[in-house]
Amino acid sequence: MGDKSFFIFGFAKNQRENISAKELKALKFMAKELLCYSNLQLSKAVKSGELIKVKKL
Repeated sequence: MGDKSFFIFGFAKNQRENISAKELKALKFMAKELLCYSNLQLSKAVKSGELIKVKKL
């Protein structure tokens, strides 16, 4: 959304087919929360190690 992107859950398709409905609900909630973070909140989360910033190549 806008200039923010989050990769919050990944898995190999050969290990499982998909996520459960319960996982989808939790991931949507997490995404909604993260998208509301300000740049300052994101910086603090990265600095504390709660989030990891991935840079474009």
